[in-house]
Parts: sequence; C-alpha cells; structure tokens
Amino acid sequence: MVKKMHPRVLGFSIVVAAIAIFIFLPVALKVYAQDKPERETIQATAMGQLTAAGKTFHVTVNIESYSTPEDQKMLIDAFASGGHDALVKTLSKMKSKRRVAITGTLGYQIAYIRSFPTENGRTIRLITDRPIKFAEAYASTRSRDYDLSGMEINIAQEQKNSDGSLIVAGKFKVDKSQQVTFENYGSGPWKLVNVMERN
Repeated sequence: MVKKMHPRVLGFSIVVAAIAIFIFLPVALKVYAQDKPERETIQATAMGQLTAAGKTFHVTVNIESYSTPEDQKMLIDAFASGGHDALVKTLSKMKSKRRVAITGTLGYQIAYIRSFPTENGRTIRLITDRPIKFAEAYASTRSRDYDLSGMEINIAQEQKNSDGSLIVAGKFKVDKSQQVTFENYGSGPWKLVNVMERN
C-alpha cells in the first residue's frame, strides 16, 4: 500500500527544484541574468492540479526591478546560518520589487525575483514574502510552516508557448541527500497558462 504524505514533496514538478536552485546556485553563475530597466506587467491564468483540478483564477505580476547578486548572497548566508526561518526573515526586510495580484486579493509583495535567458525566450522566478491566501487555493488545514509562495514564468518568443507554475505555500529545506529543495504543501503547483506580457 502506498502511504499518502502531507505535505507532499511533488517529485513530478520541476518547478519545485527550480525555485530552490535559482537562489542557491553560486552567485557567480547569476551575474549575467540581470535587470531589464523598464517596468513590466505579466498576466496569466492559474489552473488547479490534483485536488484543486477544475479551479482557476487570474494572476497579474507587476515588476519594477529585479533582485541583485548581493540579494542572492544575503539569502544564501541567511539560510546557511539559520535555515528557512532566517531566510524568511531576510526576505521580509528586502525592498519590494513590486507585487503579485491574485483574483480576490490586494496583492503580495515580491521579495526576490530574477530573470534568466533561455533558448526560446526567458524564465522569471520569484518569491513572495508570505504565502498567498485565498479561497480557491488555500485549504483550512494549511500549515503555518509553509510561509512563502513561489512562481516560475516561462516567456517564449511565441506567446502561445509561454507557461509557468505557481506554488501557493512552500518552504526551503535540506533533504536526505543534503540538497536544498522548496517543499510544496497541499494540492500541488498551479499551472500558469494564457501568459501575456503587458509592457
């Protein structure tokens, strides 16, 4: 019999690993992935997976600036000295890079965000300074330990190929193989579709 685990570490979701990697890769590898000077607005539709299948909501990401290698080093140092709780405290003190607005909410501050070039466009990854809470995505049995939200947006040269994922509640931890992962709690990542840039 397969034992059900809650919270689930979703092995099928590449985005769970990607969000951890984009903070904890060596700083030197990140220098090339820097700010675009103009403000950006990205809109998408989030589609529920697993127990949230069939539910949808709209997401608007407003970006004013991107995080720096210095920001990254601060987070790495914080996690090394005090784990997830120290990282969250450091995130809460970082200057806002603008907001993520979800249907039915006032929006959430973007604490850390980076943009990376890809073969077909670019990938944006961000973390809010607290978990996204709203009826469609937040169950009554949520754990307070999972106090961050993460998002990955893949912007393709052809708009129809753009997509992404949203982790509503997660935390950083070190797994059995001593790798830093971003553990997801609940129904699994929400799939982002209909991704559009509104610059």
